[in-house]
Amino acid sequence: MSEHIDVTLLSRYQPLNALNPDNLQEVLKHAKVEEIAAGKILFKKGDTNNAQIYLLKGDIELLGDSGVLKTIKAGSTDGLNPIAHILPRTITAKSRTDITVFKVDGDLVDVMLTWDQTGNYQVKEFGVGSGSGEDDWMNRILQTEAFHRIPPANIQAIFMRMQSVPVKAGEPIIKQGEEGDYFYIVKKGRCLVTRSMPDQPRGIKLAELKDGDTFGEEALISSSKRNATVTMLTDGVLNRLSKKDFLELLNEPLLSWVDFEHGQNLVTTGQAVWLDVRLPAEHASDAIRRGEHIPLIFLRMKLNSLDTSKSYIVYCDTGRRSSAASYLLNERGITSYVLKDGLGSVPADFRTAKS
Repeated sequence: MSEHIDVTLLSRYQPLNALNPDNLQEVLKHAKVEEIAAGKILFKKGDTNNAQIYLLKGDIELLGDSGVLKTIKAGSTDGLNPIAHILPRTITAKSRTDITVFKVDGDLVDVMLTWDQTGNYQVKEFGVGSGSGEDDWMNRILQTEAFHRIPPANIQAIFMRMQSVPVKAGEPIIKQGEEGDYFYIVKKGRCLVTRSMPDQPRGIKLAELKDGDTFGEEALISSSKRNATVTMLTDGVLNRLSKKDFLELLNEPLLSWVDFEHGQNLVTTGQAVWLDVRLPAEHASDAIRRGEHIPLIFLRMKLNSLDTSKSYIVYCDTGRRSSAASYLLNERGITSYVLKDGLGSVPADFRTAKS
């Protein structure tokens, strides 16, 4: 009979233990338990399948060119991490005894982590506009670092493509868990931002938004679901930009992508620093040598500690979390780049992983 797994069991494993219960439940729905006989290959060196494999029972051997490199036992520190999850695989894994594992899609885990780590909602900090009345929201928007970096033609296109939508008090604008479709700017009125939790299904108050504040961008950048609900507190007017237009006109101009060779050249010449925005357990198991580490979930709080005279090359496993981090850094006037294709594009000689 297959091993029964539940949220409590999954929460023992890294980095799954960083997910909130709702997202962990979503991962559980897609997890597959397998019983594997002794002597069977789990994956071979060079494999690129992105399944994260976790050990429930038994022992696994990690094999290199010269033989057995390490034995991993269920319940050990190594056994509570995805088994040698470096892509492409740098080693071969084989069951030493009869084993039980569960597998989850690495992209799903990455999306859930991105959602969770951008879930600490924080209103964008805008300078106070010099105008008043109907145009005050526009003055505030145009004074942000984000709009300073956008080509004038894009700014013109943004305002031309924006839709002005009248809204009523009590009207829900976005709902937690839905797919992202629009980026919003509050032209007039006030909104309430709430997030539901397992023990507080009605939601906890995160913020109030006013004229010139924006919301909805994080789900568009990371291609994940809405992490909060926004409801109108008063009658008002919202300007909205479609996901397609947001990514083309606002997000892409703020993001600069580099491949590893270009990025390493910037680091070697002292022009930039590597910045890993994954979780501590992920960073500890594999990272780029001689870089800095700030998990995405803490990045907003750490912004003031960053050296604004430096540029940062942000990376994660796939580019989802690093894109969200780079957008945030660039919006605040800190020059950053995103590592194309993530950590998997980095040669082994430049990484800390031992296997």
